[in-house]
Amino acid sequence: MKEITSTQNSLVKQILHLKEKSKERKKSGLFIVEGIRETELALKGAYHLETVLFNESIISEEAVKLILQKHPNVELIKISKEVYQKLAYRQTTEGILAIAKAKTHNLSNLQFKNENPLILVAEAPEKPGNIGALLRTADAANLDAVIIANPKSDLYNPNILRSSVGCIFTNNIATGSTSEIISFLKNKNISINCAALTASINYSKVNYKQAAAIVVGTEATGLSGEWLEASTQNIIIPMQGEIDSMNVSVAAAIVIFEAKRQRGF
Repeated sequence: MKEITSTQNSLVKQILHLKEKSKERKKSGLFIVEGIRETELALKGAYHLETVLFNESIISEEAVKLILQKHPNVELIKISKEVYQKLAYRQTTEGILAIAKAKTHNLSNLQFKNENPLILVAEAPEKPGNIGALLRTADAANLDAVIIANPKSDLYNPNILRSSVGCIFTNNIATGSTSEIISFLKNKNISINCAALTASINYSKVNYKQAAAIVVGTEATGLSGEWLEASTQNIIIPMQGEIDSMNVSVAAAIVIFEAKRQRGF
C-alpha cells in the first residue's frame, strides 16, 4: 500500500487545492470528503470515491477496509499524522479523507419517487452554514428534492459539506436559474408556496398534501420578484417578537414539518 509522509507530495498539494479553490473543484470534477460518517454516506449515495487516505494512528486499516468492503477498487493510501493535520479541515477529526467525483445536478435529470413530491427551493443562498442546515432539515424530513436557484457557491464547498454533516449525499439535489425552476415546477403541476411578507397567509393554513414546493429566499432580501409573481400562495410564519424575520433554515424547517404533519409524517 502506498504511503505519504511528506506535506510537499503532489497529491497532498492537489487535495489542498480541491479544498481551498472552487475553480479547481469545478475544473477537475473532484472534491474532498472528510470523516467516517461522511465517507459512508457518500458511498451510500452512490458517489464514486477515487482515493481514500487515512492516518493509522487515528483509524485502523481494518476499520477503513470495513467501510470500503463493497468498494474494493478504491485506492487506499496511508498518510502520516503530519500530512493528515495539514489536510484535515475539521478540528475534531476521524483520520479519514477521500477524493470523490462530483455529481451533476441538472434540473432536467431530477426525478421523484413520490407522485406528490414535497420540495424545498432556496433562492441564491449565500452562507454555506445555511445551505448545510437546509440540507440537514431536508434529510430529516425525507423531502423528495432540494433545488438551489441561482447558487452563489458550489455545492462541494468544504463548509457546506461540514455543516450538512453528510446530508449533501443523502438528498436529491438540483440547481438552476429561477426562471428554469419556475418553469420546471409549473410543468410538473407543483404548487409554489413562497415565504414572503406581502400578500401572505399563515403557513399552517395552506394545504401541502398535493405536489408542493416550499420556496425560501435570503434573510437579507427575501425572494426575487420573479418568484412572487409565479407564486401559487405566499406564506408567512406569524411572529410575536420585535423582529420580522428568522434564520432561513429555521423558517424552512417550520413550514416543512407542517407539510409533513399534514401528510401524516
